[in-house]
Amino acid sequence: MKWVVRAVALIAVVAVAWCCLTGWPAIVHGHPLYAVLLALTVLVAILVAALSLRARPPARGWRRVVAIVLVLLALGWIALMVWLRPFPALEPALAAMQSDATVTVVESPTQIVMTPTAQASTTGVFFQPGAKVEARAYAAILRPLAEAGYTVVIPKQPLGIAFLAMGAFESAQAANPQITQWVVGGHSLGGTVAAIDAEQHDLDAQAPVTGLLLYASYPASDMGESLSSAVLSISGTNDGLATPADIDASRANLPASTEFLAVDGAVHAFFGDYGPQPGDGTPTITHDEARAQIGEASVSFVDGVASS
Repeated sequence: MKWVVRAVALIAVVAVAWCCLTGWPAIVHGHPLYAVLLALTVLVAILVAALSLRARPPARGWRRVVAIVLVLLALGWIALMVWLRPFPALEPALAAMQSDATVTVVESPTQIVMTPTAQASTTGVFFQPGAKVEARAYAAILRPLAEAGYTVVIPKQPLGIAFLAMGAFESAQAANPQITQWVVGGHSLGGTVAAIDAEQHDLDAQAPVTGLLLYASYPASDMGESLSSAVLSISGTNDGLATPADIDASRANLPASTEFLAVDGAVHAFFGDYGPQPGDGTPTITHDEARAQIGEASVSFVDGVASS
């Protein structure tokens, strides 16, 4: 059993090393929780391996059963850490993170904020990333909104899961009292959580949600009658994850006034800049062309919400 314990400890160290080698920029620029858990995994693995070197009688009976259960739990934890490795942001998103004469970009451990250098609109945009996608990956596709005069807030989700950042919108509201109305949005799972925020805050007395922007996403429940916000759903015809059939089925759960835009030839990963995604479809349009269409439609939608 000691050799099994040492083998599992070695697997843990190798798994963490792989996560760091393949996703270091995303780990450094992501929410700190994942980095903390990786560090703890290594420390515990080293400690357990060291303790296994001490002379002890072989585990028998119930002790052996407990040891086997702990080994299985450790393997499950290692698998979880590997699965949670984020998709790192790629160009042109990285270039879009740079401030210039029109947009100021401020990054903190828990969010990215893009602010127009000119007079900003009193309408703000809050955007939840897709599952396990680094927040910086949405900088290029959302920057046109900041260039159009809107403050854009992108939260860094704990472990890259939008459901673990459900309080982030309320924090953004509190931190930006100058914004009197919000458009909330999100990609994939992030859009599902954004829809929950929209439903919960569309009747707020101060800084309500007046728009919902869905990127390859749909709500988890029926909001057709309960949601008063304007809604734009943008999808890709070649998306292998949020398929055209899924988007079409979501019509029943959204208000009748919802606008639907399908970008011909676009896939799931084209709603950010983080590389190919397992299970996605095959694009028949370039990423640049898709990004331009998505960005233009987003600005037009937020302009309409801001002027209404």
